[in-house]
Amino acid sequence: MKNVDIYKQYFSAECTFNGVERHGAVVWLNAESDSGMIRYEVGVSFFPHQNAEDFAISYDACALKELIRTQGRRSKKKDEQCLNQMQAAANEIAESLKGTIHWDKPLMEAQYA
Repeated sequence: MKNVDIYKQYFSAECTFNGVERHGAVVWLNAESDSGMIRYEVGVSFFPHQNAEDFAISYDACALKELIRTQGRRSKKKDEQCLNQMQAAANEIAESLKGTIHWDKPLMEAQYA
């Protein structure tokens, strides 16, 4: 099984989960291939982010959404298709956790594979 982090970025965010206020979110797009199958998923994890150096990720305010599961392998075309769907999927995840991602306030540069 091969797992590739296609995209990852940290943003300012708002969410209260399990009684803890969270002011940051990490959003990622991951591709996993195995035995001729490819699967892409988007993930969001809200974390406290109490100060500029606090990137301690807490995994209780985290959820995933599968975008594609099909036969084949990873391709630039599939990567682009998923990257184009990623923000909408991440917003759905954030909403399900009663949170908001501030896309216009990144906490660091995007990381691409």
